[in-house]
Amino acid sequence: MPPRLLLVEDDQRLADLVRVYLGKHGYEVLHHGRGDTAAEQILAENPDLVILDVMLPGKDGFEVCRDIRPRYHGRILMMTARDEEIDEILGLELGADDYLTKPVEPRRLLARIRALLRRSEGESSQASEEGRIVFGQFTISQATREAALGSDTLELTTAEFDLLWLLASHAGEILSRDDIMNALRGIGFDGLDRSIDARISRLRKKLGDNPDTPTRIKTVRGKGYLFSRSDWE
Repeated sequence: MPPRLLLVEDDQRLADLVRVYLGKHGYEVLHHGRGDTAAEQILAENPDLVILDVMLPGKDGFEVCRDIRPRYHGRILMMTARDEEIDEILGLELGADDYLTKPVEPRRLLARIRALLRRSEGESSQASEEGRIVFGQFTISQATREAALGSDTLELTTAEFDLLWLLASHAGEILSRDDIMNALRGIGFDGLDRSIDARISRLRKKLGDNPDTPTRIKTVRGKGYLFSRSDWE
């Protein structure tokens, strides 16, 4: 059965082009053209992945992402015509898994979709094999996609959980920004993207890490980030 994608895009011509192109590469693509009714459609169809435009009639893509994220567990790929870093960071904070700026080259869109779906398959496999990581008071479960510090469950977006799981599953290892970008988004670090740094900052706050001298998620200057095996008591 082919993967099912739902494209939320108000430009009918673009939607038709995307549907035809992705259809030729083995995907079933549904289309919805409005933001104010998109959440209902997404939750009803429950596709494997949502391609969500930002500029939509009725309600923008950021609002749609925020509305569906607590109830939709598939992947969300956002697209926008605005090339602003703050938009990308906002989308990822609200729970999007990846972000593309229009005009989108079809092969790049296809590569991002494949990478996101591979991550979903890999996480399902990994969850059944490993499932849970514990360091002192810190616990993270891939099966339930939950993390806790002591008795407190952490409120994490999908993107934050994915990054935290990646770091925790490589505890004691230095992961470069390039390693992280390739693992989470299927692309290398371009030297300019600050979304990983912003996500690390939010995770540190949620983990009670000292922002000035972090000891739980350490910055290794010139190399990347290291998740500590200790300091979790």
